[in-house]
Amino acid sequence: MATYDLEEQEQLDELKTWWTMYGNLVTGILVVVALAVAGWQGWNWWQRQQAVKASAVYSSLQTAAMQRDAKRARELAGELIDKYSLTAYAGMGALLAARVQVDAGDGKNARVQLAWAAENAKDPGLRELARLRLAAVMLDEKAYDEATKQLAAEPTPAFAPRFAELRGDVFAAQGKIAEARNAYDNALEKFDALAKDDEARQRGGYKEVIQAKRDALGAAK
Repeated sequence: MATYDLEEQEQLDELKTWWTMYGNLVTGILVVVALAVAGWQGWNWWQRQQAVKASAVYSSLQTAAMQRDAKRARELAGELIDKYSLTAYAGMGALLAARVQVDAGDGKNARVQLAWAAENAKDPGLRELARLRLAAVMLDEKAYDEATKQLAAEPTPAFAPRFAELRGDVFAAQGKIAEARNAYDNALEKFDALAKDDEARQRGGYKEVIQAKRDALGAAK
């Protein structure tokens, strides 16, 4: 039978006393940590499974888009939004389906898809792109006030020239020439700010488009 000297016995007594006081707390903390780890692993597993399933639906949506099947594209985009809204594929699918709807002349459903993506797409860049395309659809439908509202919030620098250009298009369509000039000038300034890097310089053709729109309005009076 094991024997302990006086010092060891005191240490054991102190440990027993400490465990009596804090043992339940320590056990509870360990259980919470274990559950948190298990929950995190389960969440990651669930997200991976969702992404795999969403990828398959998006692949079918791409096929529908290539076949110009607007009805099928709309249904598949709806499935992505309903079942896999937390994945990047939902936003991508909404934008792709919206393009198919526009090509089919269905601006109403295109608006629905783009409005959802503008608010809910997981990727910030997709949200900006959806807002831009939504405003373009509104412009085509002569819903100028709605388009202007979509373009009111300042976008990220990468999208700033296109937002300013589209604001110019909306003003020009309304016959607001001075406002259109200012918007196109702003688009050119935003583009030049981006053109400090080599990649942006390679997009010179896009700048020429903006400049042509600006020149068509004539000089400011």
